Amino acid sequence: MNRSMTQEDRELAAAGYEHLEAQKIKPSKPTISLPVVDIQEHRLPITNLEEALKTSIDTKDAGQSFGLTSEEAKARLQRDGQNVLTPPKKKSAFRKFFDRLVTMFNVLLMVAGVLEYVLLGIDFKSNFQNTYLGGILILVAFINASIDFYQIQKSEAILASFLAMIPPSCRVVRDGGITSIAAADLVKGDIVLLRTGDKTPADLLLFSAADLKVDNSSLTGESEPQERFPLPGGSQSRPSDAENLVFNSTLVVNGEGWGIVVRTGDHTFIGQIANLTGGESGNQSPLSVEIGRFVVTVSCIALLFAVVFFVVGITTVYKGQAAKTVTFAVSVLVAFVPEGLPSVVTLLLSIAAKRMAKQNVLVKDLQGVETLGSSFLTLLATDKTGTLTRNQMTVWIFISMLISNNDEPDIDPFSIQAQGMKEMVDIAALNSQIKFDRTDVPFEQRAILGDATETGLTRFAGRSLHTSYDSYVKQYPKVFDIPFNSTNKWALVILNKPHKTGKLTSYIKGAPERILDKCSTHLKDGVLEHITDDFLAEYDGAYNYMASRGHRVIACAQALLPEDQYPIDYPFSKKDVNYPSNEYCFVGLVSLEDPPKHGVREAIGKLRLAGIKVMMVTGDHPKTAEAIGRKINLILGDTKETLSQKLGKPIDEIYEDEVSAVVVHGDDIDSLEGWQWDQIFSKQEIVFARTSPKHKLEIVKRAQALGHIVGVTGDGVNDAPALKKADLGIAMNLSGSDVSKEAANMILLDDNFASTVNGVAEGRQIFVNLKRSIQYTVTHSTPEVIPQLLYVVLPIPLPISAILILVIDLGFELCVALSFAWDQPESADGLMRMNPRKPVNGRSILALKKKALQRSKSLARDSETQKIIQPSRVAVWMKKLQSPFTRTFWEELVEDSDNETLVDRGLLSYAYLEAGIIETLAAMISYFVVFYKNGFSPSELRATQNAGIYYLSSSPDFQNSRGQTITASQQIDALAQAQSIFYLSVFITQCFNVFAVKAKLKFPFGKRVGVLAGAVLGMFIVYTPPLHVVFGGSFHLSPLYWLIPVGFGVLLLVWASIRVILLRRSMERSRVKDIQGLMMFPTMRTMSMRSRH
Repeated sequence: MNRSMTQEDRELAAAGYEHLEAQKIKPSKPTISLPVVDIQEHRLPITNLEEALKTSIDTKDAGQSFGLTSEEAKARLQRDGQNVLTPPKKKSAFRKFFDRLVTMFNVLLMVAGVLEYVLLGIDFKSNFQNTYLGGILILVAFINASIDFYQIQKSEAILASFLAMIPPSCRVVRDGGITSIAAADLVKGDIVLLRTGDKTPADLLLFSAADLKVDNSSLTGESEPQERFPLPGGSQSRPSDAENLVFNSTLVVNGEGWGIVVRTGDHTFIGQIANLTGGESGNQSPLSVEIGRFVVTVSCIALLFAVVFFVVGITTVYKGQAAKTVTFAVSVLVAFVPEGLPSVVTLLLSIAAKRMAKQNVLVKDLQGVETLGSSFLTLLATDKTGTLTRNQMTVWIFISMLISNNDEPDIDPFSIQAQGMKEMVDIAALNSQIKFDRTDVPFEQRAILGDATETGLTRFAGRSLHTSYDSYVKQYPKVFDIPFNSTNKWALVILNKPHKTGKLTSYIKGAPERILDKCSTHLKDGVLEHITDDFLAEYDGAYNYMASRGHRVIACAQALLPEDQYPIDYPFSKKDVNYPSNEYCFVGLVSLEDPPKHGVREAIGKLRLAGIKVMMVTGDHPKTAEAIGRKINLILGDTKETLSQKLGKPIDEIYEDEVSAVVVHGDDIDSLEGWQWDQIFSKQEIVFARTSPKHKLEIVKRAQALGHIVGVTGDGVNDAPALKKADLGIAMNLSGSDVSKEAANMILLDDNFASTVNGVAEGRQIFVNLKRSIQYTVTHSTPEVIPQLLYVVLPIPLPISAILILVIDLGFELCVALSFAWDQPESADGLMRMNPRKPVNGRSILALKKKALQRSKSLARDSETQKIIQPSRVAVWMKKLQSPFTRTFWEELVEDSDNETLVDRGLLSYAYLEAGIIETLAAMISYFVVFYKNGFSPSELRATQNAGIYYLSSSPDFQNSRGQTITASQQIDALAQAQSIFYLSVFITQCFNVFAVKAKLKFPFGKRVGVLAGAVLGMFIVYTPPLHVVFGGSFHLSPLYWLIPVGFGVLLLVWASIRVILLRRSMERSRVKDIQGLMMFPTMRTMSMRSRH
């Protein structure tokens, strides 16, 4: 970008990233001191292993090992048991129930219940009615905890059954062939093949390995991957330090190895260290935090009102009668607390998890469902190969002006006689880490165990060789090799393949730019020629041609090692780079066409229309990544490079605001400054190419620092760090490595990227359903609290008792609130055309950076080094206590924001002021009408209540203004009918409210709701005489009175319809606008283009 930046600009741009810079220099964690465990086999020489473990191995060619027979493996499984660890100690059922019992709401109820019994003990006769109230309050707390506990247990069982759908598996040699079995069926003596991305299934003793590195951090705390290799004479170190042992549950991050199982199940290293098997983590999802904050807020308000009403009551209505005032305050407390909310939340999440599993989206735990429901992703970073593309490779070859392919009619077909083709076939066949499931069937019928690139090259080599593939590979044994890894981006092998000047030949393949750097010559007509500008021009033309078609391009080179420098017994070594690393001869380019998966184009289109920025983070060449991006809706606009070509202007003259897309090379990432990161993320279309795992992690951290809620999809071991760091990690099931699935929160069972759309849509629906449920549940607080206020202020006879409030909250209200879990979206694409609930835009980023800058300046710094001095815990707490008295706190509190929270002003306004007031009017008018019909006018109600002697069994007769005499029994029945209609009015208007709260995009009609169970309970309590002893009520209440709340219910629906109309404009503003150029038709099978670009 052509501009100069002031110091203030630079400070603001860097704000928010300081913690990332600090992490780069943060010291690594100390390693854990491990106890000695019972593993001795690592001390044995490799030659003694067969006899000791009663198995069959081939140390020269591990792939030819016979292993155990199926019968022997079955016998050992019966003898030793399955290879499973005893699950880590979890909370007992009692502890889980207790945790649900001591939640804020339940504690309030139990304290109130105990208080009622204390009053009973002080004056039993006067407070006898508290027997029921106190018992019910405590019982309600236990019932609430039981419902919540049951839902959690059920949810855990559901999620456990989902995880059982993808049992851990491993590659094992039995009966002389490689097969994949459940890791639980491994036995001692089995031979296991480990490859990059695998999770080690048992404790293994290595007898063959190639550049094998494992992540032992979960066991030892070592932050760097540890190299593991066979030791012919065994190791005398203790097991934890033995370099020939690989332990159960550790992750293979590089290379491959063959090992013999020496321990399974609880006898493994990790199984013997009880304190490392761990318990349950206590991390909370953002949704849990938000709900917890709401619960605490409501509880504090409830306590405050209860105290205020107690003070007002004891000084007015009750005039010093503490016992009655306490009961009244308890009623206020109960009215404010939505007791059933925790159960509703748990049920909503568990039902959502089941619904997602049906759509092939597996969420590993309930916290993952909460994360999905609370996140509303703003940015999705996705890998390319295997995630967006099919991982099915079609081979193209370029060798010095020759491009050949087996599919194109106007391109020369493959020919082994063509110049350089034999060398290309040799490199494809001999520099490979693939394995076959079996070798006793023809080459074409074999399943290849390896990544898609090597699989494609092996198929190409197998078809091109005019001899047996197996015999050809065995003809040239490996002397030394370095497998491909995401850091080097090349693979090297040295073979005993004689030539004119020696016996050893080195083949190397990998990223073209890396391979070309190692070459000084190229092969032309069988002759080595120096690399010239003309050759480089041909190379660039072929490279750009292949990459611009979306192909994965790989360069191949060879070195014929002279015997005087590299004799047959030369000690090659990786540690001190004692192997040929330059002076190679460039042989050619091979490209593999990997077409996009079916449905990916529409999926990315839908995500972009949902306001989610989708970016590609891949290890492929920038042109390859860009070409694929343009096929799948990921890139629609111009980059600086493409616009420069269109306009014929130099790139330096293209300004940032002229382009909407950017392709960033991984080599540039480490040097990017804060303002450059801001510039990149301001683009609508982003591709990061040639990235390493470290780069992917850095990209995720930088995006999160700007306020993005980041999702990451991937399937390889190089994706794992980013998957773990992301707010939502999404792994592939079929093609995904064990490492990636371990790190992810969510797994796509069918490997279909389009399933991500289902997951995002379900996450948004979870949030909407939960918000509706809270909105519905909180609404009845107003008609429960206002009558208590009128009871004190006017005063009038108590319209609704604490027990009836509890029946509302935990009776029909709970039944109806739970029904929200099954709600479907209001329209087919309604939710998926709305912006995320916490959108990231220029305004939000600027606000975030200003806060970060202000926070940074307020921190104490060392006077010499200027390093930040971390404040003490006391200082942190003091700052939190002081913050409400600062101007900044209140400015941030009232600051306008585009964010939508779970409990926001709109929800509270509707619940407490709009629907709440309508329901209160319905209940109060019904209450006064029933009393009037029973002989009491509103003024007479106030007079009788002030007298304090009516509505009791010992009350005197009351003569009203109409001359009617009302006896004590009639007074009691009138109060019972009035309280019953008040109770039923809340119930009836809430039935209409079920429809009203669901109206946001459309009018509240034609929606399905479940109120039958609640209706039955509501009527049963009012019209069943035996229950009147506890709950009050009267079966004399005429159903005609129900028409009053029904009328107000209709009014509520009318108001909800008006709200839809009033809010329609704001809803349209939050709707994502159509994106020009978006291709929403299905992705057809990609065919090779017939003309060069």
